Amino acid sequence: MTTRNLPALGILLVAVALSAGCGSDDDGSPNAATPTVSSEAAPTGLPTPQTSPSADAATPPSAAAQGTTERRPASPPPVVLPKRPTSAPGAKQVIDAFRAAGLEVPHPKDRSVDCGPDGLGLGCSELMATDAVTVYVFPDETSASDIAETWGGQSYQRGAVVLNYLEAKTPAADRPRYEKVLNGLR
Repeated sequence: MTTRNLPALGILLVAVALSAGCGSDDDGSPNAATPTVSSEAAPTGLPTPQTSPSADAATPPSAAAQGTTERRPASPPPVVLPKRPTSAPGAKQVIDAFRAAGLEVPHPKDRSVDCGPDGLGLGCSELMATDAVTVYVFPDETSASDIAETWGGQSYQRGAVVLNYLEAKTPAADRPRYEKVLNGLR
């Protein structure tokens, strides 16, 4: 290579560096009209142009979102169940009366949370489930009556309290004993 080619080669290198993405508006696709310089043609001692990935390719798309804190909606307010009528016994009181009468009430569980919209959504005030019977206490007799009718022959209603035998293992012959104890409360 001769020294008179050096200025032309320097200008060519600057043009290649500028067209390689340093502020250019092109889309980065190769263009046949753009001159290229091979490493054989570059004089020793002069830096060869290095193309680096564009800033857009190196930055993940969520980088702008990383600087902000994600806002989550406030947790929903706690479910407030309707109060049972003062004239009706509580579900636990009914279970205790069954136990005192010698009736089976295995594995009692307070499932009152199932009364609300996140559970069964029945609108009951209290709910105690056992393997023998499930006791529902409703805020009024009308609601209790509506549910008892829905469950047909698998339930018993007295006032605002409904005994449900749908998932129970209690024989049909023993059910009148539970109902008699419920009738004797208040």
